[in-house]
Amino acid sequence: MGKDRKEKRFYPDYLSEIIFAILVSIEILTILALLYYPSIGRQIDFTRPFQPRPEWYFLWLYQFVRYFPGKSAFLGTVMIPLISVLLLLLIPYIDRGKNGRLKAIAVGSILLLMFLILTLLSVL
Repeated sequence: MGKDRKEKRFYPDYLSEIIFAILVSIEILTILALLYYPSIGRQIDFTRPFQPRPEWYFLWLYQFVRYFPGKSAFLGTVMIPLISVLLLLLIPYIDRGKNGRLKAIAVGSILLLMFLILTLLSVL
């Protein structure tokens, strides 16, 4: 019973099945993309003045621009975010030593609260 079956090899048996599955998936994806195309975006009201707003994940940085206008904008938009990223990168080193875990949790919590508070202030 086992001798009359042909053993499947990668080429051409499995490769042809894989290529067929890929082509069917691409065809289904193309049909769905043509049937359900995405919307262009927000509708523009030309009667109101233009007020640019960043996406939600940049709202905290947008709030820093409000707090540091003019010549101090470099401090608020470059230096403070750079220090925040450096603190995040240094958390494994802050975690070492005595009470390191508490210090790392405090640094992470302060950065998270800063992000959340500034984002909420920018939305409101």
